[in-house]
Amino acid sequence: MKFCLSASCKQAATEPPLVNFQGTNTLNLEPFFRRKDKVVFVMGATGTGKSRLAIDLATRFPAEIINSDKIQVYKGLEILTNKVTEKERCGVPHHLLGIADPNSNFTAADFRRHASSAIDSIVGRHRLPIVAGGSNSFIESLVEEEAEFGYRYECCFLWVDVSLPVLHSFVSERVDRMLENGLVNEVRNLFDPKGNDYARGIRRAIGVPELDAFLRAEMDPATDDKGRCRILEEAILKIKENTRKLACRQRHKIHRLQSKWGWNLHRIDATEVFLQLGNGEYSDDAWAELVADPTSIILHQFLSQNTFNRHSMTIELTENVFNVVF
Repeated sequence: MKFCLSASCKQAATEPPLVNFQGTNTLNLEPFFRRKDKVVFVMGATGTGKSRLAIDLATRFPAEIINSDKIQVYKGLEILTNKVTEKERCGVPHHLLGIADPNSNFTAADFRRHASSAIDSIVGRHRLPIVAGGSNSFIESLVEEEAEFGYRYECCFLWVDVSLPVLHSFVSERVDRMLENGLVNEVRNLFDPKGNDYARGIRRAIGVPELDAFLRAEMDPATDDKGRCRILEEAILKIKENTRKLACRQRHKIHRLQSKWGWNLHRIDATEVFLQLGNGEYSDDAWAELVADPTSIILHQFLSQNTFNRHSMTIELTENVFNVVF
């Protein structure tokens, strides 16, 4: 078999190489490009359905969930903190949920460390990390303050939104359901009349400091039943008010993060779903049509895109070092 080279090929073949790697010369060559791993964030104010959406997505895509709620990270108060139950998790692995001592102070730095480790572990299993929770300061700390996070990961921000008047009505009704499920007794078991630091640990949760006066009145023989009922009613109203204020702050913080960092937030309006609530339950059909299905399309498009890091290529010679940055 004969191979015929063109004149230009013959000339190129006879020319000396541009770089001669011989003798003790070494070549240290990093990959030109590295594909970024994907991370999804499900954000939103309290009560908007972040946990449900995260679980829905994790049943449609190979994913695991990382909690980013600064109160749900503590052990205890499952009713008050509205932690998802084992049944509600649908077999989806959850991380950073009920892991911290209730008396400790789990900081944003702690979250960065634990969340980064969880993300690395999930990615290592070729699964998708979904970070879900209402503590936007935790998310901001991870995305913008963790060294090299933006270099290694491409983020998809999903924002579940509900109009405030509708959401305020829902969270007030949710407090009533929590009371029916044993909220007061749950806080009572945590109560310490000799000292409760409501600025630290799980005792910061809305519902704990508000019930302090009632729980003290229960222990005071000078307070009659009528007085205790009045104090409890005031506490419940305060819990609902503070929960509504929290929703407003969280929603405002999301707007601020979008403006500050230029995050591309995909807003999913779930207001219509909440307007169709019956006995505090979502309509599965409405949720699927208006929230889960459109979000799945967004996520599918996100996962189909490839974003690469540009690495530097360093060629080391005996006398010269060439740094080629792409």
